[in-house]
Amino acid sequence: MLTIPVYNPAGQQIGEETIDPADFGGAINKQLLHDVVVMHSAARRVGTVNTRGRADVAGSGKKLFRQKGTGNARVGPKRTHKRKGGGVAFARRNRDYRYSMPKKSVRLAVLMALLSKFQDRQALVLDGLTASEPRTREIVKVFSAIRRPDLSEDEAAESVGETKAEARKRTLDRRSILLGLPAHNPILHRSARNIEGVKVAPVAEFNTYDILRQRYLVLTREALDALKQQVKTKPARRTPPAAPAQAASSTHQRAQGE
Repeated sequence: MLTIPVYNPAGQQIGEETIDPADFGGAINKQLLHDVVVMHSAARRVGTVNTRGRADVAGSGKKLFRQKGTGNARVGPKRTHKRKGGGVAFARRNRDYRYSMPKKSVRLAVLMALLSKFQDRQALVLDGLTASEPRTREIVKVFSAIRRPDLSEDEAAESVGETKAEARKRTLDRRSILLGLPAHNPILHRSARNIEGVKVAPVAEFNTYDILRQRYLVLTREALDALKQQVKTKPARRTPPAAPAQAASSTHQRAQGE
């Protein structure tokens, strides 16, 4: 079993939560994580590059002069890529780079990415994070009070005469963080979305790319409960369509009833 520290908004550790690695895949397959991250990166490519080929530039397609008898090297039309103002050879066009992988592999990669955060001590639980109105300053204050969970006791100890910048290095302030919520919360989302390096998302929308890209994973206690319930619930299978014979028989029965 893995343990995750639990902090309150004041930065005090108030307990621990246990995680069963078997619920999150049991082991980490680095090749699978790499494949899924590449898939997400390909889907994020804009793909708006557009160069003009021979068919897109202005100019006639007529041969500039006859093949023989002029004493010059043989040339083709003006729009060839070998002449100034001609089209680009093998012109690149707009395209969509996205592709898909099996859904089971994508779901398993998300669990493995979460397990890697738990094993590397880069995850923590935040208990009591509430807000009545959007206040970015309050969220920054919370991250500034919580120390980084991957530090040892010696690294987290306060030294004599240290500056504020040195003390800030021990906290989550100005770190890349994925803040997980049980569901969409517009107040917390608006409070944290403007903080540099912080991404806010419900646990149901977690993906491998966002989990691995952000160094630290911060979950509210409700989000952790929702995540545990989510990993234990098997995805519902799609209901197969009715067979044509059954549909025809039901239509015939309705017709007889009328």
